[in-house]
Amino acid sequence: MAVFTPVSDDDARELLKHYSLGELISLRGITAGIENTNYFLATTQGEYVLTLFEVLTYEQLPFYIELMHHLAQKGIPVPEPQTRRNGERLGLLHGKPTAIVTRLSGGYEPDPGATHCTLAGATLARTHLAGSSFAMQQPNLRGLGWWRETIPKVLPFLDPGQAELISAVLEEQIAFAQSGLYGELPSGPAHCDLFRDNVLFDGTYETPRMGGFIDFYFAGCDTWLFDVAVSVNDWCIDRNSGAFIDEKLQAWLRAYAQVRPFTAAERQAWPLLLQAAALRFWTSRLFDYFLPRPAQTLKPHDPRHFERVLRQRRTAPAPALP
Repeated sequence: MAVFTPVSDDDARELLKHYSLGELISLRGITAGIENTNYFLATTQGEYVLTLFEVLTYEQLPFYIELMHHLAQKGIPVPEPQTRRNGERLGLLHGKPTAIVTRLSGGYEPDPGATHCTLAGATLARTHLAGSSFAMQQPNLRGLGWWRETIPKVLPFLDPGQAELISAVLEEQIAFAQSGLYGELPSGPAHCDLFRDNVLFDGTYETPRMGGFIDFYFAGCDTWLFDVAVSVNDWCIDRNSGAFIDEKLQAWLRAYAQVRPFTAAERQAWPLLLQAAALRFWTSRLFDYFLPRPAQTLKPHDPRHFERVLRQRRTAPAPALP
């Protein structure tokens, strides 16, 4: 359940006085999600999502909120934070940072086909190019620094083979990040968590239409190739083995490259970035599984899934970028 802080109709009416979004029609809690309180908010002017942030602080939120606003203004299909009468896009409700964003159409596709992959790949490339003019800077907070801090905490829970693998990959990634090749990779604002459940589609399964990208609250500045690797490691794999499904992978990568062609440095770095993306989510799932936050009520994901993906990326040749 993702309604941790109750919001009444009267609360919503009072909040809407700070916006020019019309009068309240309805307010309905959203059960999906993990960390925030979310409501569908309908007004006389449109459909929105009201979010009360339960973990991120008021000071931590501007990067994410302003990035979404910037992308929406550039025509990227993302939830657009609405501007209050005072010119700001963040407020407070029941002491929690609060934002109202546009509600995107569609739903997520749990078993995407090649056409879904094509749409997602092209849209991510457009997102990267649109984000290149975004002025604010924030690193990927679940990047290398976080891996170096977190992996020692989960090592005691691993068997010797797992500990050897995760330690070896971490050392390789530390060396890679210090290399000249890494410095040549195009970078900028990145979603960093573009799993299939963070993309909405309209239409039918056979003829889908892009609804948009959601949940930017792991976004940060990173190499764009890392963002691609995170995505295809979820969108284009056999769930049981972690191996790539070539038709989906090629559809995804070709669509991306038609919008933003890959560079020579990216072609060379691709195998290491695929491993980095798998390491990031193996690490976070190990941490959530063995060291959950006291208030965490949802069942954590099985960390062995991304262990399988990482082992696949180290043993199977990386498919060449188009």
